[in-house]
Amino acid sequence: MDSGTGARKERPKPREPAARLEKAKQRSAQQELKQRQRAEIYALNRVMTELEQQQFDSFCKQMQGSGE
Repeated sequence: MDSGTGARKERPKPREPAARLEKAKQRSAQQELKQRQRAEIYALNRVMTELEQQQFDSFCKQMQGSGE
Protein backbone atom coordinates (compact mmCIF):
# COMPACT_ATOMS: atom_id res chain seq x y z
CA MET A 1 0.00 0.00 0.00
CA ASP A 2 2.95 2.35 0.45
CA SER A 3 3.56 2.43 -3.30
CA GLY A 4 0.09 3.97 -3.76
CA THR A 5 0.90 6.87 -1.46
CA GLY A 6 4.29 7.27 -3.14
CA ALA A 7 2.59 7.74 -6.50
CA ARG A 8 0.46 10.48 -4.98
CA LYS A 9 3.54 12.41 -3.88
CA GLU A 10 4.88 12.41 -7.44
CA ARG A 11 1.79 14.13 -8.79
CA PRO A 12 2.19 17.85 -9.42
CA LYS A 13 0.74 19.90 -6.58
CA PRO A 14 -2.40 21.88 -7.31
CA ARG A 15 -1.73 25.57 -7.75
CA GLU A 16 -1.38 27.42 -4.55
CA PRO A 17 -3.75 30.34 -3.89
CA ALA A 18 -0.85 32.80 -4.27
CA ALA A 19 -0.02 31.44 -7.72
CA ARG A 20 -3.69 31.58 -8.71
CA LEU A 21 -3.92 35.15 -7.45
CA GLU A 22 -0.79 36.13 -9.39
CA LYS A 23 -2.18 34.60 -12.57
CA ALA A 24 -5.47 36.47 -12.07
CA LYS A 25 -3.54 39.73 -11.61
CA GLN A 26 -1.59 39.11 -14.81
CA ARG A 27 -4.78 38.35 -16.71
CA SER A 28 -6.41 41.51 -15.36
CA ALA A 29 -3.37 43.61 -16.27
CA GLN A 30 -3.37 42.14 -19.79
CA GLN A 31 -7.07 42.98 -20.21
CA GLU A 32 -6.48 46.55 -19.01
CA LEU A 33 -3.60 46.93 -21.45
CA LYS A 34 -5.77 45.70 -24.34
CA GLN A 35 -8.58 48.09 -23.36
CA ARG A 36 -6.16 51.02 -23.16
CA GLN A 37 -4.58 50.19 -26.51
CA ARG A 38 -8.01 49.87 -28.09
CA ALA A 39 -9.08 53.25 -26.68
CA GLU A 40 -5.85 54.85 -27.97
CA ILE A 41 -6.40 53.38 -31.43
CA TYR A 42 -9.97 54.69 -31.55
CA ALA A 43 -8.82 58.14 -30.40
CA LEU A 44 -6.05 58.23 -33.00
CA ASN A 45 -8.48 57.10 -35.69
CA ARG A 46 -10.90 59.89 -34.74
CA VAL A 47 -8.12 62.52 -34.89
CA MET A 48 -6.87 61.24 -38.25
CA THR A 49 -10.40 61.21 -39.67
CA GLU A 50 -10.95 64.81 -38.57
CA LEU A 51 -7.63 65.88 -40.09
CA GLU A 52 -8.43 64.12 -43.35
CA GLN A 53 -11.82 65.89 -43.48
CA GLN A 54 -10.19 69.28 -42.83
CA GLN A 55 -7.67 68.69 -45.59
CA PHE A 56 -10.41 67.60 -47.97
CA ASP A 57 -12.50 70.69 -47.17
CA SER A 58 -9.45 72.89 -47.74
CA PHE A 59 -8.77 71.17 -51.06
CA CYS A 60 -12.40 71.66 -52.16
CA LYS A 61 -12.28 75.37 -51.30
CA GLN A 62 -9.01 75.74 -53.18
CA MET A 63 -10.44 74.00 -56.25
CA GLN A 64 -13.57 76.19 -56.15
CA GLY A 65 -11.44 79.33 -55.92
CA SER A 66 -9.24 78.40 -58.85
CA GLY A 67 -12.21 77.29 -60.99
CA GLU A 68 -13.97 80.65 -60.92
